[in-house]
Amino acid sequence: MKYITIKDIAKKLNTSVSTVSRAFNDKADISRKTKELVLKTAKEMGYRQNRMAKNLVQKRSFNIGIVVPEFVNSFFPEVIIGAQEVLFEKGYQVLITQSNECYTTELKNVQSLENSMVDGLLISLSSETDNIDYYQDLVNSGFPIIFFNRTYKEINASKVLFNDYKWAMFATEHLIRQGFKNIFHLQGIKTLTLSRERRRGFVDAHKKHKLTVEKNQVITSGFHMEDGEKIAKQLIANNTIPDAIFAANDQLAMGAMNVFKKHGFQVPKDIAFVGFSESKMGSMVEPPLTSVQQPTFEIGKEAAKLLLDQIECESKYVPKTIVLDGELHIRASSIKK
Repeated sequence: MKYITIKDIAKKLNTSVSTVSRAFNDKADISRKTKELVLKTAKEMGYRQNRMAKNLVQKRSFNIGIVVPEFVNSFFPEVIIGAQEVLFEKGYQVLITQSNECYTTELKNVQSLENSMVDGLLISLSSETDNIDYYQDLVNSGFPIIFFNRTYKEINASKVLFNDYKWAMFATEHLIRQGFKNIFHLQGIKTLTLSRERRRGFVDAHKKHKLTVEKNQVITSGFHMEDGEKIAKQLIANNTIPDAIFAANDQLAMGAMNVFKKHGFQVPKDIAFVGFSESKMGSMVEPPLTSVQQPTFEIGKEAAKLLLDQIECESKYVPKTIVLDGELHIRASSIKK
């Protein structure tokens, strides 16, 4: 198969290569009639623009890497859709990878995307990530990278975050106002910023209502449904049954709720539940799960905008942090009858 070049088009039209090139690049110094003729002839001859060559000239790949922990619930796919909407409009393609909550896989994904010459990276860290040296080195080298949802406070880079503290406090206050006093918090991975902030909101809600939080009321866990199930089994085995559970995400809440229901506990009469992240599954379980909704599409859009700003920045880039708000959806799992 013979590949058609701009030289072939120029020869066909008996014009210069530079004229054809200016037509493709929509330069102002070429007439509309000539441009239309060049584009029409190129289409008839089966010309396909060599994107790679164009990218090399512009010193960009026009590819963006995205690394997320999992695709189990709708949160991360929705963030990606939001990011794609912004990036596609600017002519960028996205390369999506998932770490499966594994730091080693996450690092391999990042290095693979680097080797693929992506122009920048959007990343949400895995639950196993406990070493941020590689990421800080990337940031220090000037590589465009934006962290969203899951990150570390210590990383000096741009971030798109949710107001976890505020909404964890509201969620806990909702339980307190329902009359629940012995509330446990499943906090997820405690080293992550979001986990710290949700725990802080939980504790401060108790302080506001002059209630004490004992050490056993905050339980470190993973983020999976299996983690919630494991904790619930331990609580039942130890006969340590709280009035209510506020979990760091819906998966934890649903896992724990399923175990308590199987052991004959009535929700919310015997134990109430509040989740976080507003997964589609949460509204479908019985009883429907009270949860904090995060603006997933907006998180993706804002992260993509920040990344494009960093890529386009011609002077020293100053990291920015954007904090977004949400909404508490109150359902039957937490309403005291």
